[in-house]
Amino acid sequence: MDWTLAIIAALWAIILGGAGGLLTEIGEWYRELNKPSWQPPDWLFGPAWTIILGLSAWSLYLAWANAPSPADQRVIAGLFGMNFALHLAWSPLFFKAKRPDWALFENAFLWLSVLSLVLVLPNYSALAGWLNAPYLTWVTFAAFLNWKIVQLNRPFGDGAAQES
Repeated sequence: MDWTLAIIAALWAIILGGAGGLLTEIGEWYRELNKPSWQPPDWLFGPAWTIILGLSAWSLYLAWANAPSPADQRVIAGLFGMNFALHLAWSPLFFKAKRPDWALFENAFLWLSVLSLVLVLPNYSALAGWLNAPYLTWVTFAAFLNWKIVQLNRPFGDGAAQES
């Protein structure tokens, strides 16, 4: 086992999950939003993301360890770097900027980044691609949830009736 690579993969997940948690404010503004009846309870999101990001970190380890060349490793690093940035951008858009509409738009790019992990990583490890299937499923579900919240609460921003 390459412990340096394992630590890097684990740090990718820990930093991403930790930052996402810190950027998520379950405050009065969020509590007052109209949400669909099928939204999971708030407590479920932390454990779900912990499992999902842990599996994705494992896929990073497997793909990198099986990459035949430095060029392939750069592809993997690029995919995970882009995913990191897009994943990290969602919470500030939704919770800090209070713009679920912008977060929904950004979610499309996050979804594409996860899809790229599912489709490209099997070139290095079949399991690495499958390990991101729960991530893709959750981001797909989150997009529908985000869309419904936008639908139930719009408009946001300057035209919004909601104040912080």
